[in-house]
Amino acid sequence: MVRRSPITNMFAGSPVRPLQKHIGKVHECAKMLEPFFQAVIKKDYDQAALLQQEIHKLEVEADDLKHELRIHLPNSLFMPMPRERILDIVTVQDRIANTVKHLAGVVNGRKMEIPDEIAELMRVYTECSVSASRQAKRVINELDELVEVGFRGREVSSVEEMIDDLDKIEYEADKLESQLNNALYVIEKSLDPIDAMFLYRLIREIGEVADIAQRVGARVELLLAR
Repeated sequence: MVRRSPITNMFAGSPVRPLQKHIGKVHECAKMLEPFFQAVIKKDYDQAALLQQEIHKLEVEADDLKHELRIHLPNSLFMPMPRERILDIVTVQDRIANTVKHLAGVVNGRKMEIPDEIAELMRVYTECSVSASRQAKRVINELDELVEVGFRGREVSSVEEMIDDLDKIEYEADKLESQLNNALYVIEKSLDPIDAMFLYRLIREIGEVADIAQRVGARVELLLAR
């Protein structure tokens, strides 16, 4: 009797299970942004360094899952979802973890300080972007149900509503990004110019987490339009 590896068993049950496992690891990485920025705001750089290391570890684990999926995904005409669509979704999902790892590395490497005037808004903004990642995970976790019903019926309407909610979260993140940029503009003359430049870049990258999460929802929406 030939024993299947755990990854083969996953694919034998459903081609979307590895995709769901990957988004779970990606969101683990994304949600670390909340305690990470709490530490940065408090100027607790020892704690921030520990959290940055954990973010890096989770991103590597997500990357490993992505590679496993790419290697073992069957090339079959009988899969319930197009193979190229699954590969596209996992690539987009992975960009969330990549973005989180990058921005945490820059913040920790430069020992960036968040000015008191924008600290609370930065906290809310970060939570909003993490919420977008969480909602993307919820959408992907519905894929096996969609497969079971052949992408038809009430389950489709339910997932469409979830994608609409994801769009609303991303829109809220856009509004918070604009507010933060405006608040930073008010105080930027009191900051070192290089520090101000990196803060603007940081604001943009936190928003990118929500933008990419929305793209995950958009990829699923394409599946619903089959």
